[in-house]
Amino acid sequence: MTKRPTKQLLIDDHAPRQSRRVRKRDPKQPELLFDPMPSRIEPCLALLKSKPPIGAEWSYEIKWDGYRLAVHIEPSGVRILTRGGHDWTHRFPAIAAAAAAMGPTTMILDGEAVVLDEQGRSDFGALQKSLGGRGGKLKSNEAIFYAFDLLYLNGHGLTHVEYGSRRHLLEDVVTEKVGPVRLSEEIDADPDVLLAQACSLGLEGIIAKHRDRPYRSGRLGDWLKIKCIQSDSFVVVGYEPSTSVPGAVGSLLLGARYKTGYRYVGSVGTGFKHKEAQELRATLDRLKTKSPEVKVPGKNVVLVSPTLIAEIEYRAWTDDGKLRHASYKGLRERQDNADIYKLTDEA
Repeated sequence: MTKRPTKQLLIDDHAPRQSRRVRKRDPKQPELLFDPMPSRIEPCLALLKSKPPIGAEWSYEIKWDGYRLAVHIEPSGVRILTRGGHDWTHRFPAIAAAAAAMGPTTMILDGEAVVLDEQGRSDFGALQKSLGGRGGKLKSNEAIFYAFDLLYLNGHGLTHVEYGSRRHLLEDVVTEKVGPVRLSEEIDADPDVLLAQACSLGLEGIIAKHRDRPYRSGRLGDWLKIKCIQSDSFVVVGYEPSTSVPGAVGSLLLGARYKTGYRYVGSVGTGFKHKEAQELRATLDRLKTKSPEVKVPGKNVVLVSPTLIAEIEYRAWTDDGKLRHASYKGLRERQDNADIYKLTDEA
């Protein structure tokens, strides 16, 4: 058998890889037995629902709160790509080493990198801290990777295969429940009971996946997410200085996407410690602007260009379109390609 050529692995934080349509095998050439491994596959995204679906066609698992990653394992090495297509192999050395040890099997694993707290819950803030914060250059040896789908295996693309079969294959290749690469467990339970238990334990929520659907990129409803507490990404459009901690922010002013720009949706003043509040102010002071893109009420505010993306937990929306009981979780990397919350035209 002729050995397939391998590509040199490149690490480039600034150049996302683009997904390309995988060339199908030519039926006139039956000797070509394998599908080439795609350089990148756009991820399947979960659609938000208020209640979990019920039926034998659905499977359920815990929703992890971290960075969505694709782990490509080949004889030539391992590549770890963010949701936005950036190569972060160097930022997760423990995950990369554990993935390399799974060879000589070639595969693409879809999953989430997380850092767990003492109760075994994924902690987004702890993950960010392990990476050195937004724009940090640290390598996270604390992060673990929960694999929840298998997109390619030993020369065969699996995106056209229904999820139930992909899950069966995934359980064959990822068997560890400890270590840097673990299987995200499928949970056989009444989904309403499972959601209630997840919420009582302080977890973010659950994911439901249709067993009979292929892997389709985008947010098409094949996967659903049901959250205990709302958590979304918003841009930081300014801050109010702290009156108690010198050189710190007292609250962050937040914006959501609206039409072709942004709209102010309230502030958040909890969730960050004193040191973090001072670091946020130092970062935001470099982004001050005299031409703000968002109208913000108040006099004692400092306006900045909408560059930073903050992950915010909140309970609900007020009648005038502001976040209720908001709490800061951390800053997201632009390279993570997180969805900034989008208001409807009726907002």
